[in-house]
Amino acid sequence: MVSNANTASLLALDWGSTSLRAFLLGPGGKVLAERSNGKGASTLSGATAFTAALDGIAGDWLAAHRRLPVLACGMIGSQHGWRDVPYAACPANASALAAGMLASPGAEISIVPGMLYDDGALPPDVMRGEETQVVGALQLQPALRDSSCIVMPGTHSKWAQVNDGRLMRFATHMTGELFAVLRTHSVLGRLMGNSETFAEHAFVAGVEAARDYGHLGMSHQIFAARTLGVTGRAPASDLADYLSGLLVGHELRAGLAWRDAAGLASAPLALVGSQVLCRRYALALQCFHAAAPLLLDNTAPAGLYHLARAAGMLKD
Repeated sequence: MVSNANTASLLALDWGSTSLRAFLLGPGGKVLAERSNGKGASTLSGATAFTAALDGIAGDWLAAHRRLPVLACGMIGSQHGWRDVPYAACPANASALAAGMLASPGAEISIVPGMLYDDGALPPDVMRGEETQVVGALQLQPALRDSSCIVMPGTHSKWAQVNDGRLMRFATHMTGELFAVLRTHSVLGRLMGNSETFAEHAFVAGVEAARDYGHLGMSHQIFAARTLGVTGRAPASDLADYLSGLLVGHELRAGLAWRDAAGLASAPLALVGSQVLCRRYALALQCFHAAAPLLLDNTAPAGLYHLARAAGMLKD
């Protein structure tokens, strides 16, 4: 059931590569109802497939609210999505993102642009979807607007620098994808157990190894996820979390240095995303003696609502 259905203001879609999340939002961005499925942008091809996916997850909502505006973020706006929406360049705020929105072909859906960081010296970096999470985090926690570092752990972790309400620059770490590839498709995974219990001690040991001996190189250190098992120094049930700790530790080693170089060492640090994953990152940050981070759940609904307002899509 949808509570307060008559007060619905926006259909907000967080449309990633492998999943689709739909939120029916009321005045002020209140989440009235939400749904999710596996109809991510990478699983679909062509306008007909995207239209069917939208109807499947929110057709009844749209039928009940025929003039309900729809706003989507994420990989739906990529080259492999419903429409390729050009990136907004850093630095950018909510107004700049709203100005870059485009409509999907054959449907009244606005799509948020991703963001591009390209300083001309280093290779460029891009994001789609995380910019909306940053906007949402700034709305939910105004203390982050002046100066902050916002970290979004995941398949491709993002570290974002915020100053004066603008996303100034960001850096991507393929930590989650590296873990999945190494565990599934490398020699490291052969000895790993399938335990679903989090081996915290092993994870911390991996983080500390990256912290203290990271100068030896990640490609050298990750081989320990095999040798610790081969020599009996660690049980199979520990190896996956040890590898996870090593990879997260290397990300934090680089990310915290990146943050400090940006002058944000004393600024608030926020973790945005899955509570389970954010708690692991918070534990890893303790190993680096960093100040306790602010933990935020999914901020995409708040970000989509604020962007819809910035684009003049809302009446409330």
